[in-house]
Amino acid sequence: MIIGSISENLKIEKRVAITPDIIKKYTSLGLEVHLSKNYASHLGINDNQYENEGAKILSNDQVLSNSNAILQMNLPNEEALKKLKENQILIGVLNPYSNSEKLSDINSKKINCFSLELLPRITRAQSMDILSSQANLAGYKAVVDSFAYFQKAIPMMMTAAGTISAAKVLIVGAGVAGLQAIATAKRMGAIVFATDVRLASKEQVESLGGKFLTVEGAENLETDGGYAKEASEDFKQKQENLLKETLKKIDIVICTALIPGKKAPTIIKKDMIDVMPSGSVIYDLAASQGGNTELTKVDEVIESNGVKIMGEANILNRLAFSASNLYAKNVFNFISNLFDKEKKAFEINMEDEIINKTLVK
Repeated sequence: MIIGSISENLKIEKRVAITPDIIKKYTSLGLEVHLSKNYASHLGINDNQYENEGAKILSNDQVLSNSNAILQMNLPNEEALKKLKENQILIGVLNPYSNSEKLSDINSKKINCFSLELLPRITRAQSMDILSSQANLAGYKAVVDSFAYFQKAIPMMMTAAGTISAAKVLIVGAGVAGLQAIATAKRMGAIVFATDVRLASKEQVESLGGKFLTVEGAENLETDGGYAKEASEDFKQKQENLLKETLKKIDIVICTALIPGKKAPTIIKKDMIDVMPSGSVIYDLAASQGGNTELTKVDEVIESNGVKIMGEANILNRLAFSASNLYAKNVFNFISNLFDKEKKAFEINMEDEIINKTLVK
């Protein structure tokens, strides 16, 4: 059985699904690995490194033609999709909410598509959890980048010439990205506040040294799967009032709030940005899904009333090497669950919750 992966569109995605250190794990399962030429050369990984670990380097067409399972980061382009064959398996972050028509066409050709962002939040799936591994890095990078834009020192500094106050940071959304953002900002000496619609996150925020902002009369807006769900209009208004007051003293805001399959909630309005100190910075990790602020524009730095607002379509393109390493391990763990070692074949067992939830139907 053969697994393969072709190059991503480097204009939008620099991460890869297979790294050299994971090849031998695949071969130990009895799988052969085929990759396209210059697969990860943009990350400083040449083809020889893959070949030395046992992979075969071929053309895109050969990889697509030979592979029983194709492992990608994103949904391949139209040209590649046309070359997929019946009974092949496609695995990646396929975004079925926005790619429903394309995936429906692929399914009609009897190609099994697994979208890894649909993994259930169960203990057995933790090692495959691509949302957590990638969000963890995104939270870290958002803090580092926003601090680079901020033109003041972050920690409190006491000098003979006087004292510099510590920067005040607000994290909007205390999921995996938000918690890593809290930890990173604290390590760099900032005073950190955080807010989330899920009351269960209060303890996690406080364990990292952050102060949790509680909305009066808040209800716990958490799904059974552990994700945030949409808030009521009453909650949104109370949250808005609390944030507007808090933002008057905040230097840096990291926005991480997302609702799976929906546009990101607009949490920070223009009038709230207007009360922030001039020179403040907002980094919006939800930019690619509409943004958590009213002014966010993807891949642009917007300035409003002296406040810089930024958000990239894919922040992990600038941490692509580290992100690829984690993603490749997540995908290997998923493949290990999907591949039957005794039968030496991929087994789509619909009674397995992991397989059932990730298969795009």
